[in-house]
Amino acid sequence: MKKTNQILEIKRHLKNKKHITSLEAIKLYGCTRLSGVIYRLKNDFGLIIETKIKTIRNRYGSISNIAVYRYLGDKK
Repeated sequence: MKKTNQILEIKRHLKNKKHITSLEAIKLYGCTRLSGVIYRLKNDFGLIIETKIKTIRNRYGSISNIAVYRYLGDKK
């Protein structure tokens, strides 16, 4: 999948599902640099995306923080 297609697929995902995490982006779209895609979606495509940090327990039982990107709409 080309980088441009990844951006468009993640844009579609956000508009349909309203949120995405890095793990979802890797599994679904092979995207290992989600923060870069989010930057492009905000600046080049005019999407309003909120970043929330969520604390989780990882598979080793340690506390970890992950970013959850939530789609809020398009700039007018």
